[in-house]
Amino acid sequence: MSKGGMFGGGPGSFPQGKGDGKRPDRKKLDKKTMKSILWRLCGYIMNYWYLFIPAVLMTLFSNQLALLGPKYSGIAIDAIASPEGVNFAVVRENIVKMILCYVVSAVLSYILAFLMMYTGQKIVCKMRKQLFEKLTSLPVGYFDTHPTGDIISRISYDIDTVNSSLSHDLVQIMTSIYTVLGSLIFMWNISKPLILVFVVTVPVSVFFAKYRSKKVRPLFSLRSRKLGELNGYAEEMLSGCRSIGAYGREDVISGRFNDRNQDAMDAYYNADYYGCTMGPTMGFINNLSISLVMMLGGILYLYSQNGTVATGSMFFITLGGVAQFVQYSRKFAGPINEFANIIHELQSAFSAAERVFRVIDEEPEKEDDQNAVFLENTRGEVCFKNVSFGYSQDKTILENVSFEALAGKTIAIVGPTGAGKTTIINLLMRFYDVTIGSIAVDNTDVRNITRDSLRRAYTMVLQDTWLFCGSIFDNIAYGREGATIEEVKAAAKAARIDSYIESLPDGYDTILTDDGVNISKGQRQLITIARAMLANSQMLILDEATSNVDSRTEIKIQEAMRELMRGKTCFVIAHRLSTIQDADTIMVVLDGKIAEMGSHEELMKKGGFYSTLYNSQFE
Repeated sequence: MSKGGMFGGGPGSFPQGKGDGKRPDRKKLDKKTMKSILWRLCGYIMNYWYLFIPAVLMTLFSNQLALLGPKYSGIAIDAIASPEGVNFAVVRENIVKMILCYVVSAVLSYILAFLMMYTGQKIVCKMRKQLFEKLTSLPVGYFDTHPTGDIISRISYDIDTVNSSLSHDLVQIMTSIYTVLGSLIFMWNISKPLILVFVVTVPVSVFFAKYRSKKVRPLFSLRSRKLGELNGYAEEMLSGCRSIGAYGREDVISGRFNDRNQDAMDAYYNADYYGCTMGPTMGFINNLSISLVMMLGGILYLYSQNGTVATGSMFFITLGGVAQFVQYSRKFAGPINEFANIIHELQSAFSAAERVFRVIDEEPEKEDDQNAVFLENTRGEVCFKNVSFGYSQDKTILENVSFEALAGKTIAIVGPTGAGKTTIINLLMRFYDVTIGSIAVDNTDVRNITRDSLRRAYTMVLQDTWLFCGSIFDNIAYGREGATIEEVKAAAKAARIDSYIESLPDGYDTILTDDGVNISKGQRQLITIARAMLANSQMLILDEATSNVDSRTEIKIQEAMRELMRGKTCFVIAHRLSTIQDADTIMVVLDGKIAEMGSHEELMKKGGFYSTLYNSQFE
């Protein structure tokens, strides 16, 4: 089977995007998109309001206790520095209160962190579920144009990035807002003149954070994309590791991987470098503001002590008041500094969320027509009438194709690679809809038949086998829900794989792992054939179904295939023409058109392309 689409041969004219970094769905995050992502994440959070509201209350209470600590320490300092002497009772009482506030605040913070971590996991679990369900509802064309590695990157890395932000950054934002507002109120009550320092430094911090975040945002989008491209290339190369080794191309492939790895590293470095510069810069501004507070506070304290500033004046301040104000100013400045780091993380989280939501927002496979009928009691009559089709508007794959497959007959499709053979199969299964013309099954246009019933009417055996992690029994029984062990054994016997299975220590309970890599490729092919035999659909699609078995086994399978195909409408794609001589009709496809059609004997008498191709295989 030729490479390309999900079932081979597919949309070669589509931009595949594997490793070239040129997919059509890329865009930078603008303000509108950021706001939309934020609201959508908030929607996920509110689905678990019963966890989120207690977290908010705990945040408020924990931070309120943390804000009371400096107040008690200031009172204790004033009690020590009192002109009347040290008041040990007041010092002892306020120290106990301060310690108690900090201990309870720490305990609440621990519970809060656990609660938010649990909430974050619930959210990403739901997000992953939605993402995977959407992937299962997307048309085949989506997977033809998006690398598997990039899709996996969205399911794993991108959603984990969102989880990290929800679990940690959300708590930090709530804490920062309450701490900043609470500290500001306490500082206002202690000394209004000292607050003037922040009138200068805070706007500078906000302006710098806004300016820098605008520069950093596209870098995080690029970082996520580059990682997806790297994963896509790695997945593609690892799946072809045998071919790479056979052609001795390890160095070339490694070099190309290193180039993509370097691009990903550069994207990471640039995003983190420019993102990390925010923290130190904000820290410098905030430390400068605290230094100014301490200098100005010290001056006001000296004037308050020597009587220059009257008690009760807004310029009057005690030593404890200065200590309190410095502590509150650190609490006030700390969240602003942390906010810069949070922006750094949020840029990454929003970029990751945007990639996830982009898949969730993809148009699913078109719904069946309201009047679509359920295909049952299928006879298997298929009619192509003036069908033209292309995977893109600028390139036509099939052009004015017409043929009829009578019930119970076998249609063999032959032709060079890229002629359009597998495209016909894709249209039969309605993985794509025709551009011009119509396809009918039992005299009903397939567009008026439900997709599920249409696809269940077919059984496919492809050149590329697909087995899932599970027992051999489960893999064969996948062909028909509720199949018994006797039916599975009968199908395995018909496929000539029963003796091999029974020779295994665990027999039909043998676990297949990682697409069946613990058995040979030929045995994998036989298991998929057994699965098809068990399905017992009225129509069969065989795409080089015996290409992975040896000649001796192929003879046995051909006997089983003839039994399987008896009374069914069959479409067979084959390159070895010796396997299709008994077909009722052989259709030769050249450049998207039917060049010849007839039985083996008829086509050999014509002396056309089929005759030339057949004779060349036996020269």
